[in-house]
Amino acid sequence: MSNRLDDQAQGLRRLFATPRARWVPVVSNPEVASSTALLELLCRAYADLGLQTLLVDAGERVETTSELAAVDMSKCIERLSGRVSYLAARGLPMRYLNHHGSAAGFLDAVIEAAPQVDVILLHAAAPEMARMLTQRQLRPLLLADTDPRSVTSAYASLKWLAQRTGLLVYSVLMSCPPQLRLATRIAQQLSQCADTYLGAAVADAVCWDTRASRAPLSAEVLQLARELLLASPPGERPSPALLADAQPLRPLQAHASVFAH
Repeated sequence: MSNRLDDQAQGLRRLFATPRARWVPVVSNPEVASSTALLELLCRAYADLGLQTLLVDAGERVETTSELAAVDMSKCIERLSGRVSYLAARGLPMRYLNHHGSAAGFLDAVIEAAPQVDVILLHAAAPEMARMLTQRQLRPLLLADTDPRSVTSAYASLKWLAQRTGLLVYSVLMSCPPQLRLATRIAQQLSQCADTYLGAAVADAVCWDTRASRAPLSAEVLQLARELLLASPPGERPSPALLADAQPLRPLQAHASVFAH
C-alpha cells in the first residue's frame, strides 16, 4: 500500500511541475461542528503529498477579513506550517462582484497574491461559491456528519450549485468513524437524491474520525485529495470574456425537490 501511495505522490509532483495552482472548492456547512478539523485534514493530506497549500476560508465562522486584504491580499496570508498557508476571506469575494453578479475576479486576485502555491482550498458557502466558479471541470467537496441537519445542508448546497453552475459531480467528506453503518446510508441517500432530482452524481464519500486527529491518514483520504486535484484544471486566470458571461444568479433549469432525511 505504501509503495502505491508513494507512486501517487510522485505523480502529483510531476503534475505540478507548472507554477499554476489548482482549485479545490470546499462547500461550507455550518451544521458540521468539526468542519475546521476536516479542513485541517485536507491541508495535511496535501502536505503529505508534498504540495504547498493555501486555505482561503470565506466560511460563515471566519472572523471579519482585514481591510488590508482589499489593498494587498498577500500581506494577509498567514503561514501556518512549512507547506500550509491561510487567508481569512469572509466577505472578501463579494468585493470583486462585476455587473453580472460574478465574483470570479476574486480567484484571479488570489493567484496573484500567492503564485507559489500548488493547491488552493476555497472554503465558502454555496451561494458565494456559485458566484466565483466558472470552470465546469471542478468537483466541489461537500462536508457533512451524522447529524440530519448537516446532511440537509449538504444536499441544499449541492442543489444550489447544480442549478446555478451546472456542476454535476461531487465528493463528500464526513466527520464520523469510517466503520459507522449510518455513514454508508447517508452517503447513499445523498447520492440517490442528487441523481433522482438533479441529474447529479456523488462520485465518492469518505469518512474520517476527527477525534483521531493524530492518526496516520487513511488511503481513502489521500485518494480523495488526489481525485479532487485531478478533477481540477490548473488555475489559469479567467479571460475577461468569461468573467463578463458568468451569470451565477440565473438557474440553469428548474428543479423542485426537498431533501427528506
